[in-house]
Amino acid sequence: MAENTDVVVIGGGYAGVMAANRLTLRGDVTVTLVNPRPDFVHRIRLHQVVGGTGDAVVDYREVLGERVRLVVDTVERIDAAGRSVALASGGTVGYDYLVYAVGSGSADPAVPGAAEFAHPIATLEDARRLRPLLDATPATAPVTVVGAGPTGIEAAAELAETGRAVTLVCGGVLGPALHTKGRRSVAARLARLGVAVLDGSGTEVTAVTRDAVRLADGRELPSRVTLWTAGFGVPDLAARSGLRTDALGRLLTDETLTSVDDGRVVAAGDSAAPSGLPLRMGCQSALPLGARAADTVLSRIAGERPAELKQPFSAWCVSLGRRDGIFQLANRSDVAMGFHVDGNLAAKAKETVYKVVLKHLAAEAGKPGSYRLHRVPGDARRRLLRQAGPVGAPVTAERTA
Repeated sequence: MAENTDVVVIGGGYAGVMAANRLTLRGDVTVTLVNPRPDFVHRIRLHQVVGGTGDAVVDYREVLGERVRLVVDTVERIDAAGRSVALASGGTVGYDYLVYAVGSGSADPAVPGAAEFAHPIATLEDARRLRPLLDATPATAPVTVVGAGPTGIEAAAELAETGRAVTLVCGGVLGPALHTKGRRSVAARLARLGVAVLDGSGTEVTAVTRDAVRLADGRELPSRVTLWTAGFGVPDLAARSGLRTDALGRLLTDETLTSVDDGRVVAAGDSAAPSGLPLRMGCQSALPLGARAADTVLSRIAGERPAELKQPFSAWCVSLGRRDGIFQLANRSDVAMGFHVDGNLAAKAKETVYKVVLKHLAAEAGKPGSYRLHRVPGDARRRLLRQAGPVGAPVTAERTA
């Protein structure tokens, strides 16, 4: 009789659910998913929760395979030597292999007053805490969004479309990952919505108070509600457990997503730093990283050599309210190209993305192994690895859809 293999997946987001579902491809693998919430959070809709235009909660029964055991709890520590995880409830769960997919959240802002008076929107709890505050604030009261990556842009547009007086403080360039042409398109749409965009030198935020935001150039902006979207961080679980991480706290792995410290620990999603050169944060990388992590575990169980990371990118898709957006094409190295689609067509494309992501997870739940991993030449990544040396350590991150 074949010996059973126990796999624990920490984190029930895009990467964790994909990995858990795919691991059930083998009948002799028992999969336990540990997640602090009883429902799946469709994170790329959180800006709609903030704007009061949509929901981001999905029943796990819609996306999680029947053979995956869901444990609603928080992992406090990984005991790699003992192959177990300690839970906040006081229990432990043993494993033969561990998939580390704890995701990301808001980075702790170093700006004076930001932690006290600004509101992050990186998690469902963040968005839900902010919504009643906005409901109680007059529509004409000034709202400031700090951070001009996709998260900040989407939040600013969503709020402005509902009639809010919004200022978007870039701290530099608007949409830094976008091509210049795409950036102009986004700026024009935000202007039509009435968003005041402050970009360029001097727009770094130096302090946040209860009713204002101060900039490096000396300006003080009145702000009844301030949203903070300037950067993302990851939980410190790996570091607290004695596993090596990059400077942001992502688990350091090799190109098969295996921890550099322990061959039984595999990482996926926003919390993974393969070779110290992590991929873009967001569902576009989380789904394939989750599938790749599962394949690595399955290969090791079968006594085979796991495949190395070969992850292409295709686009950046940013919503600009419910009726507009931008679909910015990117090359396989994730560099924005000169071609983009905007307007209502881009908004429909983003809506399609929302549905396709859940469709991929549900399909993998029903038929493990059905999600297709694109195997593209890895020349560009190999060049980056050679330039970075054995381990790089990026220190900033912007999460995207």
